[in-house]
Amino acid sequence: MTSVDFRGLRKLKEGVGKRFAMGVVLYDGEATASFGDGLFAVPIRSLWEIT
Repeated sequence: MTSVDFRGLRKLKEGVGKRFAMGVVLYDGEATASFGDGLFAVPIRSLWEIT
């Protein structure tokens, strides 16, 4: 996962301004990671796991 994967979300954030709350890219990794500016990479399995 690299910052390039957030290209579309960054463009959306620029377009909607203050209405942008958070952007999430789901991926097949192990850990949640912050990419700054309210952007996160989250393991897809988090959709099914109960924490």
